[in-house]
Amino acid sequence: MTGGTTGGSTGRTTGPVAQEQPLRVVVADDQAAVREPLAAVLALAEGIEVVAAAANGTEVLEAVAAGPVDVVLMDLRMPVMDGIETTRLLAGEHPEVAVVVLTTFADDDSILGALGAGARGYLTKNAGRQDITRAIRAAAAGQSVLDREVQDRLLATVRTHAPPPDRPLPADLTPREREVLALIGQGLSNRGIAERLFISEATVKTHINNLFAKAGIRDRADAVRRAIASGLA
Repeated sequence: MTGGTTGGSTGRTTGPVAQEQPLRVVVADDQAAVREPLAAVLALAEGIEVVAAAANGTEVLEAVAAGPVDVVLMDLRMPVMDGIETTRLLAGEHPEVAVVVLTTFADDDSILGALGAGARGYLTKNAGRQDITRAIRAAAAGQSVLDREVQDRLLATVRTHAPPPDRPLPADLTPREREVLALIGQGLSNRGIAERLFISEATVKTHINNLFAKAGIRDRADAVRRAIASGLA
């Protein structure tokens, strides 16, 4: 998997001891045989509370409106309203809610459609429980998470169709920030970048935040495009 941009976490205080607030998750899948066991498994994960299970996009929007919700684990192919349209509406109306796609489909249209609509993560249903819970936590923290198959397809598509850079990288990028951007373009996660550069993940996140702010990069997918178009990857 790959990780991405950083964000904060929320907490609440009960009595004299501060306790971390569980991440409130909606599980969306049109198949009850998938939705219900997945919700049950996630409910057992530490720090995760499944607040609703939805069979289509309309039910997702209703659950989010009833809120609060931190993350939606989103299937793509659902009746009434599909996952891509639901993700697009959430990004516009509830940008504080992170979407992680969990689907059988890993074709270019599905991947680019979901990420373009605002999904922060994209997993296939080959992902294990630990992968899914890790992706939920990362997305809630503002990170982008793609599983390996999805990452490889995205990189191949971007490399094939990358346009010339329409926005040159700013001159004030530090050598380290350029190095980090190049490694993002190669598909490395935050952890992978940290290991490659022999620095901490916290330092990687700081470089990414500074890089994104300076270069006007929107998200991880945009960073990959900019890295490739600029010849860094």
